[in-house]
Amino acid sequence: MNGTRKWILHRVSAIILTPLYVWFFFSFILLSTKNYSEAIYFFTNPLFKILTIILFFVGFFHARISLSEIFEDYIHNKKIKDVANILTLISSIIIPVIILILLIYKI
Repeated sequence: MNGTRKWILHRVSAIILTPLYVWFFFSFILLSTKNYSEAIYFFTNPLFKILTIILFFVGFFHARISLSEIFEDYIHNKKIKDVANILTLISSIIIPVIILILLIYKI
């Protein structure tokens, strides 16, 4: 991925994440005043699930781009840099998929 494309994707993902994090933060603040049944309803709400899935997928994508830039700047050994990028790619796919499975199947 070239530098310009990476920069644009990083900025777009940051723009997407900003309202999602604000929503997530204020939702959990509001949950602190709710009782148990209202909290369960909130977590089973399909809108909550969709926004949470988007938040985690875009968040991990954003983190992957950020970490790859850090690796490019500070790791000079090509093998170590490649391994770090591969591990970051794998974890940025596996963790959101696990979250998706947990949200869908209510484990």
